[in-house]
Amino acid sequence: MALTKEQRRQRIKNRIRKVVSGTEARPRLTVFRSNKEIYAQIIDDVSGKTISAASSRDKDIDSAKANKTEAAKLVGKAVAEKALKAGVETIAFDRGGYLYHGRVKSLAEGAREAGLKF
Repeated sequence: MALTKEQRRQRIKNRIRKVVSGTEARPRLTVFRSNKEIYAQIIDDVSGKTISAASSRDKDIDSAKANKTEAAKLVGKAVAEKALKAGVETIAFDRGGYLYHGRVKSLAEGAREAGLKF
């Protein structure tokens, strides 16, 4: 029985989440990628709170009229700036079962450029 793409991604995501979890000192940067948009959250898994979030649907990013890869980079920068304001400098990156290339890689690079340490 062949797995669907979504089942395969869920299996990979579960495997990643066994290892990567966010603490107060080192929260988790998680990525969700839809066909059209990309979303990022920085989460403290111990207290179950979202520290900061950004998406390609935010007004300033949506108005930039960039392609999907460029928008992902802007989302990475936006979530990193919000995290730095909240006092977070180092994070654990959770790619959410997606391959580390394209939009996911672009988001991570944008976050690194804005000053987050992985």
